[in-house]
Amino acid sequence: CDVHFLNPEDEVYRRIIMTGKGFDDADRQPPLFLRTTEEMMEEFMYLGAQKAEEVVITNTNYIADQIEKISPVRPDKCPPVIPDSDKTLRTICYDKAHALYGENLPEVVVERLERELNSIIGNGFAVMYIIAQKLVWKSVADGYLVGSRGSVGSSFAAFTAGITEVNSLPAHYLCPNCKYVDFDSDYVKSFSGRSGCDMEDRNCPVCGQPLSKEGHDIPFETFLGFKGDKEPDIDLNFSGEYQSKAHDYTEVIFGKGQTFRAGTIGTLAEKTAYGYARGYFEDHHVEKRSCELTRLASGCVGVRRTTGQHPGGIIVVPLGEEIYSFTPVQHPANDQTTRTITTHFDYHSIDHNLLKLDILGHDDPTMIRMLQDITGVDPTSIRLDDPEVLSLFHGLEALHIKPEDIGGTDLGSLGIPEFGTEFVMQMLRDTKPKAFSDLVRISGLSHGTDVWLNNAQTLIKEGKAEISTAICTRDDIMIYLINKGVESEQSFKIMESVRKGKGLTPEWEKVMKEHDVPDWYIWSCKKIKYMFPKAHAVAYVMMGIRIAWFKIHYPLAYYAAFFTIRATAFDYELMCQGKENLEKHLKIYKSNPNLTAKEKDTVRDMKIVQEFYARGFEFLPIDLYKSEAVKFTIVDGKLLPPFSSIDGMGGIAAEALYLAAKGEPFMSKDDIAQRAKVSRSTLDVMGELGLLGDLPESNQLSIFDLKIG
Repeated sequence: CDVHFLNPEDEVYRRIIMTGKGFDDADRQPPLFLRTTEEMMEEFMYLGAQKAEEVVITNTNYIADQIEKISPVRPDKCPPVIPDSDKTLRTICYDKAHALYGENLPEVVVERLERELNSIIGNGFAVMYIIAQKLVWKSVADGYLVGSRGSVGSSFAAFTAGITEVNSLPAHYLCPNCKYVDFDSDYVKSFSGRSGCDMEDRNCPVCGQPLSKEGHDIPFETFLGFKGDKEPDIDLNFSGEYQSKAHDYTEVIFGKGQTFRAGTIGTLAEKTAYGYARGYFEDHHVEKRSCELTRLASGCVGVRRTTGQHPGGIIVVPLGEEIYSFTPVQHPANDQTTRTITTHFDYHSIDHNLLKLDILGHDDPTMIRMLQDITGVDPTSIRLDDPEVLSLFHGLEALHIKPEDIGGTDLGSLGIPEFGTEFVMQMLRDTKPKAFSDLVRISGLSHGTDVWLNNAQTLIKEGKAEISTAICTRDDIMIYLINKGVESEQSFKIMESVRKGKGLTPEWEKVMKEHDVPDWYIWSCKKIKYMFPKAHAVAYVMMGIRIAWFKIHYPLAYYAAFFTIRATAFDYELMCQGKENLEKHLKIYKSNPNLTAKEKDTVRDMKIVQEFYARGFEFLPIDLYKSEAVKFTIVDGKLLPPFSSIDGMGGIAAEALYLAAKGEPFMSKDDIAQRAKVSRSTLDVMGELGLLGDLPESNQLSIFDLKIG
């Protein structure tokens, strides 16, 4: 039968969904439920009992028996092949290790590198490292740093291959000049589990040069397991400006027609389903209690709504294979105007067949690049233990302002990635971090689910744990259990179960108690729903520290970069007309308990602007001939806003205005459409509004003229 829902009573869900999608005949539902054999027999009784049995039972089985059993997806793994990737990886890793640690490598370095390379190469994962290495090296060569995500930073081989900036070795001193190294002194060993940058400054006992402080003490096993056979998931954060170029570069690596965007299936979300249910009954002038609407919405949640594409997923087809052997392909959401081709099957359905690269876009590398362009400072040279930078996480002294200057906020971490939200700022107040390692632990807590609230926060308040002993990252669990004497493989399995929110088995609890694991630790493990890897936390904090350093030492550059890249709700009229005007509007916004998501973003941006004013800085008025299209610029010690800061002036309009004001040869509509990825119809409307025509000769346009123009 033509089945669209399981049971007869489920037809109400289809009515609601079809109404929500605009079907006029949604209430004329045919009985498209799944019939049992008896119900099918009843449907065909007009043929007589004997003929009905032949049609319903005998013939259907006869046909089914003739059909071979097939799967819509292939069962085999088809990874891409890069010739000699194992030899290339070993060479690259050892070249970097020798460049850092000298001709005679320390035993710790050799042991770690050999253990990792044997595991990576032996399990056939070298090609994945080489792909990531090629992508990262290309981005860095083009001037954009790349942030690592997930636990790839746990791999020292990934560090020496240039895939991640995170050095996962234990804390140690290293002399960049004569290659003296100290892993073994009592002082260095006292930093077990912590980052080397927290150690005191020392000079080399051999040549007298300042020692660099390296290592974050992250076990490799978090990444690939103790047997090294857990398939690596190398996720990378490229600059949002560079992401499309990184995607294009995969085609250079693997050849034209061998890479595709990973397809996704968009399903009906809870809020949308609730809106559909409420709208259905409002259209029918029927009142329903909210609990009944919630029940009906739950029957619609998860229904396929549309297709889409993974934000950074690239599927790689090996040379000699065709994509159609694994999945059909399509345009996302049936959009025939886009050039993008995605896999038709959801990428989860074919991840056992083909490699998926996660080439994601992120704001941090973009901000770092803009800050470097403005100041000329190499971000990789910034110390991770700068006392002034660390002071931002427990006070305002480094900014030379007081809490009353910025609405009572008592920390300087506003606008610092991962540390500027009210949730994380309260964590900073509760934990009072003093060092880089503390920030790593806080980052782990803030990115986990049910790790801080009603868990670590409670344990710290009750005095059962401290920030240094609470479970903050997934690595903490494995290391803690191994130190307690639990077998290493079992410790890894417990960590994997807890970090995925699957809790503890009774057998594991028994083992933990036998090894004197306290009850509060077991209680904490059982509450966790998701845990962040330490390597990811380290990578985030490194980026955050660098951006915070610019906030102190190059404030105008920092605010120009923040307002350009991260201030998604910046509004010229609200924020650039002076401090008094800003605070008047901020007060009005804060008094509204029912702010929309966009209004909350506006308040967030207003707080950064309030800090900007409190530090003695000012905005210039928008200038038709000096303002950029979308970037804030520094002019005479003040910030000049771009055209895009005007409410309603989108990027394409700002670009058109900028080019026209400069008197540059104007692009055709097709060129603009291609560059800005907007439709021709949108451009036609802009033309009618005068946005693509000649501008008046006078540049004395008011803000309102610009909005209308």
